[in-house]
Amino acid sequence: MSLDYANTSRTAKTAAGLTLHYHEAGPADAPVVIMLHGGGPGASAWSNFGANLPVFAEHFRTLLIDQPCFGRSDKPELDRDYFSFSAAAVAGLLGELGIEKAHFIGNSLGGGTAVRIALDHQHLVDKLLLMGPGGISVNLFSADPTAGIKQLFAFNSAPEPTRELMRAFLLTMAYDPAIVTDAFVEERYTQAVDPDARLGSARMGAAFANPAWQQDTMLWREAHRITRPTLLTWGREDRVNPLDGALLALKAIPDARLHVFPHCGHWAQTEAFDAFNRLALDFFSH
Repeated sequence: MSLDYANTSRTAKTAAGLTLHYHEAGPADAPVVIMLHGGGPGASAWSNFGANLPVFAEHFRTLLIDQPCFGRSDKPELDRDYFSFSAAAVAGLLGELGIEKAHFIGNSLGGGTAVRIALDHQHLVDKLLLMGPGGISVNLFSADPTAGIKQLFAFNSAPEPTRELMRAFLLTMAYDPAIVTDAFVEERYTQAVDPDARLGSARMGAAFANPAWQQDTMLWREAHRITRPTLLTWGREDRVNPLDGALLALKAIPDARLHVFPHCGHWAQTEAFDAFNRLALDFFSH
């Protein structure tokens, strides 16, 4: 049976009362891989990793999780910084599913959540693969905000976001503009302007803007406490979290290594599809 959105879709409620949506495939008795998506408008677990799921499901019990405020997961008002809130939610979901340990892949925003899980819920983490992660990257040479972050702000702050703003945002994600097709723009735009999605985006944004919580998002200050084997992966042409942001994390995390994909932007899992899959599967398997 081929894997699609519908036949892999699941929901579960955590002990804290939060309902999370996720996709699952792969052998029930295999080691577990958790994939955590990025945070752009219209993002979800499926939009980030749906194409990768069949590859990983051949070897691992694989879960793609809609983080809080995204996809079909709940969109609550947050009571702490986003990374800590989402990490606690994911840990709660794994508890409900009886998963005691897993490998984690975190892209961008999901990278920050994965790092917070490794810091606050260490017992859950076997290995950690971070893709242009948020929170732990510090731009040493690139200006802030980056081109990608500027376009994200432009879309999210517009009273009536347009398809043109969505296209401009997506073009900063990719190295090859050809992947930003009209159909792709329409798919992400439709998801992003849904009222429920806009509520989630606003609540996530409010958490990042809260001055009382901003220091908790500076995960690079705690990178030295990550005890698990960590693979940092970056697109050389990433215009959201540029490559120079990897250097501090590479130095600070005790068991870190770095792989750079050439001709690749912020979506290594898409633009370097085969190479990324091989790299991740090898890292988790040995």
